[in-house]
Amino acid sequence: MNHVTGPQETDVASQYHAEFAMGAHSARPLRRVLRLCLVRSGLRDVADAAELALTELVANVVRHVPGRRCRVCFLLHPGGVRVEVADSCPELPVPAVADTLGDGGRGLVIVSAVTERWGVAPYADGRGKTVWFECVSRAAPPTPRP
Repeated sequence: MNHVTGPQETDVASQYHAEFAMGAHSARPLRRVLRLCLVRSGLRDVADAAELALTELVANVVRHVPGRRCRVCFLLHPGGVRVEVADSCPELPVPAVADTLGDGGRGLVIVSAVTERWGVAPYADGRGKTVWFECVSRAAPPTPRP
């Protein structure tokens, strides 16, 4: 069963958490939720990059995590977003040097290319990790309405 924890009323534009069993088509609805959060928070200019990077992280879960379960978190802040994908697989992702004609191996290279920062935080107990990235908005902050 999938589980979603939405933001508290006082924190509407800052967080989104969900736990999923990923499948081949799981990235699409997550991209929609991410875009909705970003657009409503005035961060439309980072939506394309964030969606692409999220798609790559979800693909890694589908391909490499036994059971395909993960927790997805969108942390919105003034001027940007941090996206985290946590799972229980202890194997750490490594950017691969892909064969130019190969079918895979470019995911983290793409994440690195379209985001300002990304990284991996292994769990202290060695039973999983969180892969994260950050996208920073280049747009001027929205002007408050009277």
